[in-house]
Amino acid sequence: MKILMIEDNKSVSEMMGMFFQKENWDATFAYDGNEAVDLFNESPDDWDMITLDLNLPGKDGMEVAKEIREVSKTVPIIMLTARDSESDQVLGLEFGADDYVTKPFSPITLIARIKAIHRRSENIAEEASKNGVPAGSDNSAEDNEFDIDTGFFKLNSDTREAYLDGKEIPDLTPKEFDLLKTLASKPKRVFSREQLLEQVWDYDYFGEERTVDAHIKKLRQKIEKVGPQVIETVWGVGYKFDDSEVKAK
Repeated sequence: MKILMIEDNKSVSEMMGMFFQKENWDATFAYDGNEAVDLFNESPDDWDMITLDLNLPGKDGMEVAKEIREVSKTVPIIMLTARDSESDQVLGLEFGADDYVTKPFSPITLIARIKAIHRRSENIAEEASKNGVPAGSDNSAEDNEFDIDTGFFKLNSDTREAYLDGKEIPDLTPKEFDLLKTLASKPKRVFSREQLLEQVWDYDYFGEERTVDAHIKKLRQKIEKVGPQVIETVWGVGYKFDDSEVKAK
Protein backbone atom coordinates (compact mmCIF):
# COMPACT_ATOMS: atom_id res chain seq x y z
CA MET A 1 0.00 0.00 0.00
CA LYS A 2 1.25 3.50 -0.85
CA ILE A 3 0.20 6.07 1.76
CA LEU A 4 0.42 9.85 1.74
CA MET A 5 0.39 11.06 5.35
CA ILE A 6 -0.28 14.80 5.62
CA GLU A 7 0.70 15.77 9.15
CA ASP A 8 2.55 18.84 10.43
CA ASN A 9 3.63 17.17 13.68
CA LYS A 10 6.87 15.40 12.78
CA SER A 11 6.82 13.33 15.98
CA VAL A 12 3.45 11.84 14.98
CA SER A 13 4.74 11.25 11.44
CA GLU A 14 7.87 9.51 12.71
CA MET A 15 5.84 7.33 15.06
CA MET A 16 3.40 6.30 12.33
CA GLY A 17 6.28 5.78 9.93
CA MET A 18 7.53 2.96 12.17
CA PHE A 19 4.10 1.34 12.20
CA PHE A 20 3.75 1.70 8.43
CA GLN A 21 7.17 0.10 8.00
CA LYS A 22 6.08 -2.89 10.10
CA GLU A 23 3.15 -3.34 7.72
CA ASN A 24 5.53 -3.08 4.73
CA TRP A 25 3.65 -0.01 3.50
CA ASP A 26 5.33 2.69 1.43
CA ALA A 27 4.70 6.00 3.21
CA THR A 28 5.38 9.54 2.02
CA PHE A 29 5.00 12.48 4.42
CA ALA A 30 3.87 16.06 3.76
CA TYR A 31 4.08 18.68 6.49
CA ASP A 32 1.90 21.48 5.14
CA GLY A 33 -1.18 21.78 2.94
CA ASN A 34 0.49 23.25 -0.13
CA GLU A 35 3.19 20.57 -0.17
CA ALA A 36 0.52 17.90 0.22
CA VAL A 37 -1.54 19.07 -2.75
CA ASP A 38 1.58 19.32 -4.92
CA LEU A 39 2.69 15.81 -3.97
CA PHE A 40 -0.74 14.36 -4.67
CA ASN A 41 -1.10 16.12 -8.01
CA GLU A 42 2.27 14.81 -9.22
CA SER A 43 0.83 11.28 -9.43
CA PRO A 44 -2.81 11.16 -8.24
CA ASP A 45 -3.35 7.56 -9.39
CA ASP A 46 -0.43 6.21 -7.38
CA TRP A 47 -1.86 6.71 -3.89
CA ASP A 48 -3.80 3.94 -2.13
CA MET A 49 -4.60 5.92 1.03
CA ILE A 50 -4.35 9.44 2.44
CA THR A 51 -4.32 10.40 6.10
CA LEU A 52 -4.99 14.10 6.49
CA ASP A 53 -4.51 16.32 9.53
CA LEU A 54 -7.14 19.02 9.88
CA ASN A 55 -4.82 21.72 11.29
CA LEU A 56 -2.10 22.40 8.73
CA PRO A 57 0.09 25.39 7.88
CA GLY A 58 -0.16 26.89 4.42
CA LYS A 59 -3.51 25.36 3.56
CA ASP A 60 -5.83 23.68 6.08
CA GLY A 61 -7.09 20.14 5.87
CA MET A 62 -10.54 21.15 4.65
CA GLU A 63 -9.11 22.90 1.61
CA VAL A 64 -6.66 20.05 0.96
CA ALA A 65 -9.49 17.50 1.03
CA LYS A 66 -11.55 19.65 -1.32
CA GLU A 67 -8.70 19.98 -3.83
CA ILE A 68 -7.89 16.27 -3.70
CA ARG A 69 -11.54 15.39 -4.30
CA GLU A 70 -11.59 17.67 -7.35
CA VAL A 71 -8.92 15.41 -8.86
CA SER A 72 -9.95 12.01 -7.46
CA LYS A 73 -13.35 10.89 -6.21
CA THR A 74 -12.03 7.48 -5.19
CA VAL A 75 -8.78 7.76 -3.23
CA PRO A 76 -9.64 6.99 0.43
CA ILE A 77 -9.08 9.84 2.90
CA ILE A 78 -8.93 9.46 6.67
CA MET A 79 -8.96 12.81 8.46
CA LEU A 80 -6.97 13.22 11.68
CA THR A 81 -8.18 15.96 13.97
CA ALA A 82 -7.35 17.22 17.44
CA ARG A 83 -10.49 19.31 17.47
CA ASP A 84 -13.34 18.29 19.73
CA SER A 85 -15.90 20.27 17.75
CA GLU A 86 -18.54 18.04 16.20
CA SER A 87 -19.09 20.60 13.45
CA ASP A 88 -15.43 20.41 12.39
CA GLN A 89 -15.53 16.62 12.17
CA VAL A 90 -18.78 16.61 10.22
CA LEU A 91 -17.49 19.33 7.92
CA GLY A 92 -14.36 17.27 7.25
CA LEU A 93 -16.50 14.34 6.15
CA GLU A 94 -18.62 16.61 3.99
CA PHE A 95 -15.49 17.87 2.25
CA GLY A 96 -14.76 14.34 1.10
CA ALA A 97 -13.07 12.41 3.91
CA ASP A 98 -14.15 8.77 4.20
CA ASP A 99 -13.58 8.64 7.94
CA TYR A 100 -11.95 10.54 10.79
CA VAL A 101 -9.82 9.64 13.79
CA THR A 102 -9.63 12.03 16.74
CA LYS A 103 -6.26 12.91 18.29
CA PRO A 104 -4.71 11.68 20.45
CA PHE A 105 -5.21 8.34 18.71
CA SER A 106 -3.84 4.85 19.09
CA PRO A 107 -1.59 3.88 16.17
CA ILE A 108 -3.22 0.45 16.26
CA THR A 109 -6.64 2.06 15.77
CA LEU A 110 -5.44 4.09 12.80
CA ILE A 111 -3.81 1.03 11.24
CA ALA A 112 -7.06 -0.91 11.68
CA ARG A 113 -9.07 1.88 10.02
CA ILE A 114 -6.62 2.06 7.12
CA LYS A 115 -6.79 -1.71 6.60
CA ALA A 116 -10.59 -1.75 6.71
CA ILE A 117 -11.02 1.06 4.19
CA HIS A 118 -8.31 -0.30 1.90
CA ARG A 119 -9.77 -3.80 2.06
CA ARG A 120 -13.15 -2.51 0.97
CA SER A 121 -11.60 -0.46 -1.84
CA GLU A 122 -9.80 -3.55 -3.11
CA ASN A 123 -12.99 -5.59 -2.98
CA ILE A 124 -14.77 -2.99 -5.10
CA ALA A 125 -11.97 -3.05 -7.67
CA GLU A 126 -11.97 -6.86 -7.75
CA GLU A 127 -15.73 -7.03 -8.25
CA ALA A 128 -15.51 -4.57 -11.13
CA SER A 129 -12.68 -6.56 -12.69
CA LYS A 130 -14.58 -9.86 -12.44
CA ASN A 131 -17.52 -8.26 -14.20
CA GLY A 132 -15.32 -6.91 -16.96
CA VAL A 133 -15.60 -3.27 -15.94
CA PRO A 134 -12.25 -1.65 -15.12
CA ALA A 135 -12.18 0.62 -12.08
CA GLY A 136 -12.98 4.17 -13.17
CA SER A 137 -14.60 2.99 -16.41
CA ASP A 138 -16.69 5.47 -18.35
CA ASN A 139 -19.02 2.80 -19.73
CA SER A 140 -22.63 3.91 -19.53
CA ALA A 141 -24.82 2.19 -16.97
CA GLU A 142 -27.42 1.83 -19.69
CA ASP A 143 -25.21 -0.82 -21.32
CA ASN A 144 -25.13 -2.98 -18.18
CA GLU A 145 -27.63 -4.73 -15.96
CA PHE A 146 -28.68 -2.96 -12.79
CA ASP A 147 -28.16 -4.62 -9.40
CA ILE A 148 -31.13 -2.69 -8.05
CA ASP A 149 -34.05 -1.60 -10.23
CA THR A 150 -37.29 -0.50 -8.61
CA GLY A 151 -38.51 1.20 -11.76
CA PHE A 152 -37.90 4.51 -10.05
CA PHE A 153 -34.40 3.94 -8.66
CA LYS A 154 -31.59 2.10 -10.47
CA LEU A 155 -28.10 1.21 -9.28
CA ASN A 156 -25.21 -0.45 -11.11
CA SER A 157 -22.30 -1.72 -9.01
CA ASP A 158 -20.04 -2.28 -12.02
CA THR A 159 -20.12 1.30 -13.22
CA ARG A 160 -20.70 2.72 -9.71
CA GLU A 161 -23.65 4.76 -10.95
CA ALA A 162 -27.07 5.36 -9.41
CA TYR A 163 -30.14 6.89 -11.05
CA LEU A 164 -33.23 8.45 -9.55
CA ASP A 165 -36.20 9.14 -11.79
CA GLY A 166 -33.97 8.62 -14.83
CA LYS A 167 -31.33 11.12 -13.68
CA GLU A 168 -27.88 10.18 -12.45
CA ILE A 169 -27.15 11.10 -8.84
CA PRO A 170 -24.01 13.22 -9.29
CA ASP A 171 -20.51 12.93 -7.89
CA LEU A 172 -21.04 10.05 -5.47
CA THR A 173 -17.94 9.27 -3.45
CA PRO A 174 -17.11 5.57 -2.87
CA LYS A 175 -18.55 5.67 0.65
CA GLU A 176 -21.71 7.49 -0.45
CA PHE A 177 -22.28 4.93 -3.18
CA ASP A 178 -21.72 2.00 -0.80
CA LEU A 179 -24.02 3.57 1.76
CA LEU A 180 -26.76 4.11 -0.82
CA LYS A 181 -26.36 0.56 -2.15
CA THR A 182 -26.56 -0.95 1.33
CA LEU A 183 -29.76 0.92 2.16
CA ALA A 184 -31.41 0.42 -1.24
CA SER A 185 -30.59 -3.29 -1.39
CA LYS A 186 -33.19 -3.86 1.33
CA PRO A 187 -35.93 -1.24 0.90
CA LYS A 188 -37.83 -0.27 4.06
CA ARG A 189 -35.42 -2.18 6.28
CA VAL A 190 -34.10 0.06 9.05
CA PHE A 191 -30.33 -0.01 9.50
CA SER A 192 -28.82 1.21 12.75
CA ARG A 193 -25.71 3.36 12.61
CA GLU A 194 -23.73 0.50 14.12
CA GLN A 195 -24.86 -1.84 11.32
CA LEU A 196 -23.94 0.72 8.66
CA LEU A 197 -20.49 1.25 10.19
CA GLU A 198 -19.92 -2.50 10.09
CA GLN A 199 -21.28 -3.10 6.59
CA VAL A 200 -20.13 0.04 4.78
CA TRP A 201 -16.94 0.94 6.66
CA ASP A 202 -16.07 -2.69 7.43
CA TYR A 203 -15.14 -2.23 11.07
CA ASP A 204 -16.82 -2.74 14.39
CA TYR A 205 -18.66 0.08 16.09
CA PHE A 206 -16.31 2.57 17.75
CA GLY A 207 -18.99 4.95 19.00
CA GLU A 208 -18.50 7.47 16.18
CA GLU A 209 -22.02 7.68 14.79
CA ARG A 210 -21.30 11.09 13.29
CA THR A 211 -19.38 9.38 10.51
CA VAL A 212 -22.63 7.84 9.29
CA ASP A 213 -24.71 10.95 9.91
CA ALA A 214 -22.34 13.18 7.94
CA HIS A 215 -22.34 10.85 4.95
CA ILE A 216 -26.13 10.56 5.04
CA LYS A 217 -26.42 14.35 5.06
CA LYS A 218 -24.14 14.72 2.04
CA LEU A 219 -25.82 11.84 0.20
CA ARG A 220 -29.25 13.40 0.74
CA GLN A 221 -28.03 16.69 -0.70
CA LYS A 222 -26.94 14.93 -3.88
CA ILE A 223 -30.17 12.94 -4.15
CA GLU A 224 -32.22 16.12 -3.85
CA LYS A 225 -30.43 17.58 -6.88
CA VAL A 226 -32.17 15.05 -9.14
CA GLY A 227 -35.40 14.06 -7.42
CA PRO A 228 -37.40 13.42 -4.24
CA GLN A 229 -35.73 12.24 -1.04
CA VAL A 230 -35.69 8.44 -0.62
CA ILE A 231 -33.55 8.11 2.52
CA GLU A 232 -35.61 8.42 5.68
CA THR A 233 -34.58 8.83 9.29
CA VAL A 234 -36.19 6.46 11.77
CA TRP A 235 -35.76 8.39 14.97
CA GLY A 236 -33.94 6.55 17.71
CA VAL A 237 -33.06 3.66 15.39
CA GLY A 238 -31.29 4.63 12.17
CA TYR A 239 -32.01 5.05 8.46
CA LYS A 240 -33.92 3.32 5.68
CA PHE A 241 -34.44 3.55 1.93
CA ASP A 242 -38.05 3.88 0.80
CA ASP A 243 -39.24 5.11 -2.60
CA SER A 244 -42.71 3.56 -2.44
CA GLU A 245 -44.51 6.78 -1.59
CA VAL A 246 -42.48 8.74 -4.10
CA LYS A 247 -43.50 6.41 -6.92
CA ALA A 248 -47.14 6.79 -5.97
CA LYS A 249 -47.06 10.56 -6.41
